Amino acid sequence: MRVTSIGHAGLLLETAAGRIVCDPWFTPAYFGSWVPFPDNTGIDPGLLAHADYLYVSHLHRDHFDPDWLKRHMAKDVTVLLPDYPVPHLRDALAGLGFHRFVQTRNDKVTELDGGLRVLISALVSPTDGPIGDSALVVDDGRVRVFNQNDARPVASGPIEELGPLHAHFLQFSGAIWYPMVYDFPERMKRTLGQRKRLNGMARALGYIEQYRASHVLPFAGPPCFLDEDLFHLNDFGQDDTNVFPDQFAFLDFLREQGRDNAQLFLTGTTVELTPDHECAVTQIPDEEIERIRDRRPYLLAYQEKTQPVIDRILGELPQDRSDLVGRLKEWVEPLMRTADHTCAGVNGRVLLDVAAVDGGDDEAIVFDFLSREIVAHDGRPFRHRFRAARPLIERLVRDRVEDWVNELFLSCRFEASRSGPYNEFVYTFFKSLSQARMAYVEGYYAESSGVEEYALADGHVVQRRCPHLNADLVRFGTVADGVLTCRLHGWEFELATGRCLTSDDRKLAVRPQEPLDTPLGEADAAYPRIAGAFPTDPVNGNAP
Repeated sequence: MRVTSIGHAGLLLETAAGRIVCDPWFTPAYFGSWVPFPDNTGIDPGLLAHADYLYVSHLHRDHFDPDWLKRHMAKDVTVLLPDYPVPHLRDALAGLGFHRFVQTRNDKVTELDGGLRVLISALVSPTDGPIGDSALVVDDGRVRVFNQNDARPVASGPIEELGPLHAHFLQFSGAIWYPMVYDFPERMKRTLGQRKRLNGMARALGYIEQYRASHVLPFAGPPCFLDEDLFHLNDFGQDDTNVFPDQFAFLDFLREQGRDNAQLFLTGTTVELTPDHECAVTQIPDEEIERIRDRRPYLLAYQEKTQPVIDRILGELPQDRSDLVGRLKEWVEPLMRTADHTCAGVNGRVLLDVAAVDGGDDEAIVFDFLSREIVAHDGRPFRHRFRAARPLIERLVRDRVEDWVNELFLSCRFEASRSGPYNEFVYTFFKSLSQARMAYVEGYYAESSGVEEYALADGHVVQRRCPHLNADLVRFGTVADGVLTCRLHGWEFELATGRCLTSDDRKLAVRPQEPLDTPLGEADAAYPRIAGAFPTDPVNGNAP
């Protein structure tokens, strides 16, 4: 098997049974702040366009590059889909014209043509990526490789059971905005940065020890920051407080830990893996490696080349003002009203400080998770504060971007402060600004709480959460002719049996309604009713 780095988390896997392109990323991401490092613009798109398979691990824009995929990738390629409970990745790829999909099952081997076997481990916590992250094992019958990219598998067993791994490709560097954007004292920032850097490399070492591959190929980071406002975020000299260590720093770390099976794997590097676990490396020229190692001159030249692209991205942002409070109230307040677990988790107010550019006044907007409303700041205290330039916020609001984490926060183009520790519910909320995402997040938290929830539907007690994506059926369900339909995605269930009429791998928990379920005069005392489910009251025959 031959594996070539095409930049960042991008791989070209060439086997006797087919070629797989993984996570091709070439376009500056997150409002132009992240750029592939090293420069991968020299990769010929023609080498990738007509691969047999495409694997996009998740929707973070340093893995999913819609501009490049739309322009260059052949649309009849077979897409390997992780087993995500929400269809956003498939929908995004279908929207670009891809139409051949192989839906894998989580941690299960899928047999492809020519004897190629793949296993995709899908992570589905709301905190994983943009609600989902994944890793890929490829086995061509002779060689097995594990493309972990920046996924963080927690379960052990399925991957190890496939047999010894010949190569392990994994992330080691930061992909975060913490602690750089926070208004912590500088000394505290440096201490936190040092801890974050070491923790990231130690976590990668833990995965290396878990999977015990013969060869380790670090990749999937760091990006580089070429816009002048962010240029200081780069690690220019193995600064032990910078959360973006490069491969040279990580390889030094591994050697310090007694590990000698890791290879430098930069853009353009190719490795040939054999069944007897040999690894032949075809490295890029030594002079190019030295240029990359000497970061500052390399990045300055790269910056000059890339700045027009970044300027174009930023120049396309809105330059006028709109009624942000009104737009957010219309869009986000309905989501907050359904987000019981999320609002309870935030349990406070979040201030969005919209910074004016080129004159004008700043605007302070409060997301109040106590009253579940969005209002202009009236002086009341808040627990979290985010400050960003108005054009960025205008773009997010006008386009109703459902994932601010995968746009604003990862861009590092904002400032933050908080009272108290990190709160995952805040960031989960800002990556879930759509009906489908919020329904999934709420269902996930409800399921994780261990509390069973039920509802009444046409003479039956049914589970309150849809078995498809955990949508609240009290809000999204309707009943007609003995069939309960979840309006969020149109899934149907037979009330008499709980059988799913849409798919054969889901079932609704259901039982006949008993008198004690709805005491006379207190029809909703035990369980809430699903909207539209009762033409007459099942207990006393009166209209509800």
